[in-house]
Amino acid sequence: MQANTATRLASRTPRPCPGEVPPRLRSALSAVLVVLSCFLTPFGALAAWAAYGLTDSGRYVTAMAPLAADPAVRDVVADTVGAGIMRGIHVDGMRGTVGGMRGTMAPFVHDAVHSFTKTEAFRLAWDEGNRATHDAVLHALRDEERSGAVTVDLAPVAAQVKHQLAHEHVPLADRIPVQHTEVAVLAAGELGPLREEFHVLEVAGFWLPVTAAVFAVTGITVAVRRRRAITATALGTALGGALLGLALAIGRQLTVADLPAEVSQAAGGAIYDALTSTLRTVAWLLLGLGLTVAATAWLTRYVRPAREFVRRRRAPAAAAADQAQQPTRAQA
Repeated sequence: MQANTATRLASRTPRPCPGEVPPRLRSALSAVLVVLSCFLTPFGALAAWAAYGLTDSGRYVTAMAPLAADPAVRDVVADTVGAGIMRGIHVDGMRGTVGGMRGTMAPFVHDAVHSFTKTEAFRLAWDEGNRATHDAVLHALRDEERSGAVTVDLAPVAAQVKHQLAHEHVPLADRIPVQHTEVAVLAAGELGPLREEFHVLEVAGFWLPVTAAVFAVTGITVAVRRRRAITATALGTALGGALLGLALAIGRQLTVADLPAEVSQAAGGAIYDALTSTLRTVAWLLLGLGLTVAATAWLTRYVRPAREFVRRRRAPAAAAADQAQQPTRAQA
């Protein structure tokens, strides 16, 4: 008798249909996919920024444009251009006094270059110089046959300074040569490894964000408790954004600390901040969006119980109202 009863109860117990994934396996698979998605999200943002943000000339010039008004950057530009101008000065028939002439003209050249960095012409030259530098580096990275160093010519800036010195009636300003002063922005030995990293970033910049999104959607879809999966994905995304912001802060400190002694750390920090401004915005967006979605998913778990509670409270009141109306209808 007991055996028959147990057999009937076992036959009534719901079993997974043939081909259906067990709930435990679904939960485990969902957890793995969500973790992978959250892990890939900050790396995907970093790769996409490097592949699409830094390789776009317009975005690069726009990001670097505010640096034309940065005092530290202006000082570095003035010192570099001024030193290049003074090295090229020569005075015909006065070779013995060239050193003295250079010493006399150095303050004028330095002040003129500093004054030039505050003009609209410098801002235009700054934008064009950054565009030329960006195009040269990008062309070198994509040209597999190129192996030399990447350089930028300072002759246009020197010409502008010479014109300003002549306008201010500085002695011997008209004898300042406007030579093609090549400044190396990328050494030949660094071109090969950087080119390989650039090709990897081009591939990763597209596939890492796509893979992270696919893992997140799939993990939420196969989850047994989707609200919990959404909350976990959102919190993981917020954590990824926070870690990305922390990595940017640590990277800034390491980058500034590794600069050569002759390079201004203030200027290096300003350039780093300008280049990574978009990435910092993305980090804050990931953090804010993740926390918002997680809070929304957590609050929605109380919506259904609240509705059921309101319905239960309204049901006795509605029944009492119907009972109160029944005698009136009978009398009618």
